[in-house]
Amino acid sequence: MYTKLKTENLKLQTPKTLSRCLLAFGLAAFTAQAAEPLYQNNFEKTQIGEVPDDFLVLDGDFAVKRGNGNKYLELPGAPLDAFGFMFGPSARHGNEISARMFGTKKGRRYPVFGVALNGVNGYRLQVAPAKRAIELLKGSTVVAKVPFRWSGVEWLRLALRVEQTGAAEWTVSGRVWADGKKAPAKPTITHKEAKEPRNGKPSIWGSPYSGTPIRYDDIVVKKIAK
Repeated sequence: MYTKLKTENLKLQTPKTLSRCLLAFGLAAFTAQAAEPLYQNNFEKTQIGEVPDDFLVLDGDFAVKRGNGNKYLELPGAPLDAFGFMFGPSARHGNEISARMFGTKKGRRYPVFGVALNGVNGYRLQVAPAKRAIELLKGSTVVAKVPFRWSGVEWLRLALRVEQTGAAEWTVSGRVWADGKKAPAKPTITHKEAKEPRNGKPSIWGSPYSGTPIRYDDIVVKKIAK
């Protein structure tokens, strides 16, 4: 008797329950789709010695290498200059780029490495160990700088975002932290802009001033705002 009543009761609720389930499923699917990165690359599908086909290498002998069972992109330690490559979707604001990076020093010489948004003359977040600093650049101009002590023995994670935070205000912010540790809740460095940023692609940069290679891995570009 109980089983029959319970079954009939479920049948009476089926249309509403089904509707709610479909709505929940639809929202879950939409959320999952919205959370999908706009671009990601861990180099596992790229042949050793090559670069991904979708990279626009501006300069530098970048090539995929393997170490400890993991593939990564490597910039050789010579020549001593600034090198970079572009990839992914163009945007003015509302995106974040993140990546893992590793470099080493040699004597008193240090590398410089970073991530960027909004094209070649856009915004760049870079680690500058020789200056003991993290810098935000707009084009070639340093617009913000904070102290930073670089250990040189671990991979670092860098994340840069550009977002509109007012009617005529855009905030450029960056976070830097040791790989394997929790990301900082607050930005490591910030800069305010009163003019809308230019449209442009994300990019990665490196200057092997120490004469030793710089390595890159786990590049992700994601949407952070409408």
